[in-house]
Amino acid sequence: MKYLYERVSYLRGLTDGLQISEDTKEGKLLVQIVDVLEDFADAMNELAEVHDELDEYVECIDEDLADVEDEVFADFEDDDYEDYDDEEDFIEVECPHCEHTVFVEEDVIEDDDADILCPNCHEPIYLDFDDEDDDEDLEDDDQ
Repeated sequence: MKYLYERVSYLRGLTDGLQISEDTKEGKLLVQIVDVLEDFADAMNELAEVHDELDEYVECIDEDLADVEDEVFADFEDDDYEDYDDEEDFIEVECPHCEHTVFVEEDVIEDDDADILCPNCHEPIYLDFDDEDDDEDLEDDDQ
């Protein structure tokens, strides 16, 4: 921001060197322009100081957050995630009302009390696996 002050000082020096007087309309205008530019330079300097303070504050918060993360996640190791199964088993079901394809977790299907609603038409989807079981029984009997 030092360069702004230097440039405004140069303009102020020009107005003084050219002996621009505030007695004329043009002189008043030029002197006021230089004054406004000086005010802008002051405002920019203040903003730069606030920016530097905020930058330091954010760096402190970042360091504190890194310390908290180290403390919280220090006990976790990659071995802890081996038991985690990130692939859920889903079954694709077609809604009988709107024919929208719905993916349902196997755990939900195995739970007899679970209600499955179509996200498209909001109608209940009733799954009947008895027919499939009967078909499997017939196939077993044929063999």
